[in-house]
Amino acid sequence: MDDLEKITKEEDEWKQILSNEQYHVLREKGTERPFSGAFYLNKEKGMYACGACGNELFTSDMKFDSGCGWPSFDKEIAGGRIVKHLDKTLGMMRTEIICAKCGSHLGHLFNDGSTETGMRYCVNSLSLAFKKED
Repeated sequence: MDDLEKITKEEDEWKQILSNEQYHVLREKGTERPFSGAFYLNKEKGMYACGACGNELFTSDMKFDSGCGWPSFDKEIAGGRIVKHLDKTLGMMRTEIICAKCGSHLGHLFNDGSTETGMRYCVNSLSLAFKKED
């Protein structure tokens, strides 16, 4: 997204804005326990955005139940709102997904999705904010 205005904050600023749990996931690349997140079973219509900066990432129509324990989406909103990086931590080769606006960790992208796209954006609930449709 060419007009995406980047957000730059010092880590102390993020610590003031985010809860300890959000900070761990979003800024330290942590992971919440599976089946524990607020949005894992959410079926409401609306928009999922970055929990740190509000960058809109997914719509509820993109969400599906993958059974993995975290909210899963089969595609992202177009326009380069998510950046993908190779993640070789924990002895695995995965694709990390990061908010393009603020650089916060969202989760990982896998090519084992059960929808027609074949993709599974596996996202921590703590990395998301949800804006319910009116």
